Amino acid sequence: MSNVHPNNPLRFDATTVVSVRTSQSVAMAGDGQVTLGNTIAKGDAVKVRKLEGVGADGGGVLIGFAGSAADAFALLDRFEAKLKESPHNLLRAAIELAKQWRTDRILRRLESLLAVADLKTSLLISGQGDVIEPTNGVLAIGSGGPYAQAAATALLKVTDLPPADVARHALEAAGEICIYTNTNITVLTLP
Repeated sequence: MSNVHPNNPLRFDATTVVSVRTSQSVAMAGDGQVTLGNTIAKGDAVKVRKLEGVGADGGGVLIGFAGSAADAFALLDRFEAKLKESPHNLLRAAIELAKQWRTDRILRRLESLLAVADLKTSLLISGQGDVIEPTNGVLAIGSGGPYAQAAATALLKVTDLPPADVARHALEAAGEICIYTNTNITVLTLP
């Protein structure tokens, strides 16, 4: 059974990941809920990762995923390989992954979304070939993504909180609204 939302291929009923960027830093946070159908299978999963030594100035890359975990891990491996080919160019690695994901017969069946960020760039990568950079520094994926994105965008307008705090508060808000999102939150930051 697929977790892809029937009316929106960029929405997954399974998780929430949000990335928040300011001029000083970037944070990515993910909830811990794993859902199988209408049942919570696990409450403390980690859906965000940090890759060291790659990205802008070698400062690292944050990666979050929504969708099928097995598919996401397959994509994470491929993305790491693309980053090794272009270790300091996140956009190039993302574009190469999106091209491969869209054109490869096996990869094209993978049902997941990736959110990636380094010190300079935040991107959403999808199997439809999308590589999207947010305008306002806020990027969110998963079923609670719209809630987290709205909360983070509003918080950035009215506070000077660091990105990690904004991301945590945004996910807490999403966790109170979205049944596929919990408040067991992992937050990673750069630098």
